[in-house]
Amino acid sequence: MIKNKFFSSFVLVLLLISLSACGNGSTGSGSSKDAQPAAASPAATTAVKEEKKPEEPKKKTNFLIGMSQANLGEPWRVAMNDQIAAAASKHPELKVVFADAAQDNSKQIADVENFIQQKIDLLIISPNEAKPLTAVVKKAYDSGIPVIVLDRKVEGDAYTQYIGGDNKLIGKKAGEFVAKLLGDKGGNVVEVKGLEGATPQKERHDGFMEGIKSNPNVKIIVSQNADWLRDKAITVMESILQANKKIDVVYGHNDPAAEGAYIAAKNAKREGEMKFIGIDALPTLDGGIKAVIEGRLSATYVYPTGGKEAIDNAIKILKNGEKVEKSITLDTVEVTKNNAADVYKQFGGK
Repeated sequence: MIKNKFFSSFVLVLLLISLSACGNGSTGSGSSKDAQPAAASPAATTAVKEEKKPEEPKKKTNFLIGMSQANLGEPWRVAMNDQIAAAASKHPELKVVFADAAQDNSKQIADVENFIQQKIDLLIISPNEAKPLTAVVKKAYDSGIPVIVLDRKVEGDAYTQYIGGDNKLIGKKAGEFVAKLLGDKGGNVVEVKGLEGATPQKERHDGFMEGIKSNPNVKIIVSQNADWLRDKAITVMESILQANKKIDVVYGHNDPAAEGAYIAAKNAKREGEMKFIGIDALPTLDGGIKAVIEGRLSATYVYPTGGKEAIDNAIKILKNGEKVEKSITLDTVEVTKNNAADVYKQFGGK
């Protein structure tokens, strides 16, 4: 009996101890720091705060432009370079480097290759001839260099922009002027052309042929190249004068060609027998407009150089990232004795 009481008491004590331990464990568990979510360490917090966004690449602020000129034997091309330099001087962030191909296709190709090696930001080119210069212009364009083609074209469309006059339209206007000048009787015309292979030469010829269609009595008796140069035009015209007794009009593909023909005719004392027509109409003392005012030329046609327009569009491309027009056609003006003085002033003649 005593044993049973002792055993019962012992079991009761164990039960009380067990219940007491469970109560204490529950309380300890509820207040334990280990049960709370772990706080972010100070180092990790700082790392998140200090993480920076990747920097954007800095925009370029200065630009190098390469200008490849077909030749500087023509006053019109000298004027083009001058106008490019004048327009660029208003933008101190631009630097223009000029190269003169001197009517040599191989040299112009080498000039453009050199510009590519210099890592120019933009190329302006007035090609000597279309076909030979097409590949190197395409090379520059394909390498990511924006290309502005001035005056003379290249084949295909691997360039950013073309700027120039409508040579066929100018030729047509000259043809219409001659057709009207000669009247019903018609007459003999000598054509002193530009450089074979240059796009303006073909377009000015084709346009002229279209323009004289209105007068079936107008006949071209000689068509010969003078490569845009006055001195060569003098030599060419001297031979033509010796071989042809009746010449009524000389159509020069530019003013130096027309002026060269005039000089040759004057030297032969025959300048009074014929009229002389040119193209370019530079507002300078030795330009085509003055030649009209002074009576050496009967007409000439304004052919803007596009120099200012090239720089204006270069700024749009390089600084503003704009997409420019593929082609810009510059306007012409027919200059005769009736408006020559006004046009001279209009275009800044001094």
